[in-house]
Amino acid sequence: MLIDKPGKHLLCAVLLSVCLPANADDTIATRMMTLPLAADIARAAVDACAKAGYQVSAVVVDRSGAPQVVMRDVFASRFSIDIAESKANAVVLSGVSSAEFRKNRADIVPEMNEVDGVLVMAGGLPIRAAGALLGAVGVSGAPGGEKDEACAQAAIEQVQERLDFAGD
Repeated sequence: MLIDKPGKHLLCAVLLSVCLPANADDTIATRMMTLPLAADIARAAVDACAKAGYQVSAVVVDRSGAPQVVMRDVFASRFSIDIAESKANAVVLSGVSSAEFRKNRADIVPEMNEVDGVLVMAGGLPIRAAGALLGAVGVSGAPGGEKDEACAQAAIEQVQERLDFAGD
């Protein structure tokens, strides 16, 4: 005689889900940025601005907008960290540079700047490998967003070969 025990059906369901092959449509392959790459980008951005005479913060966020690396020059304002991260988040949100987002969507910039953690100002650039958005770098503290963006661009150029070969 078979006795029905509580939890037996749950155990069967768990065992079946582990044993059955996963449907190919149930998973997504994605590219992720490594910590060393993110750190090299942040360092290169801060160094590029320091060479130009600016004390800045650089924040590298992953594709979801979570900070991976935060780097602040000793003389940069602590507020520059929040601004840099918010610029990077604008890139993750839009998929384009924060300056391009500002230009293309001038009609909603005031509303977007009300979104917590997003600031639509020049100084944020996408980080891409093989066409995939890995994340973004935001820079803040130079006198003007175009100078912040130039430092972010210099940083990306410094690791561009690594990004180019990441698709192989």
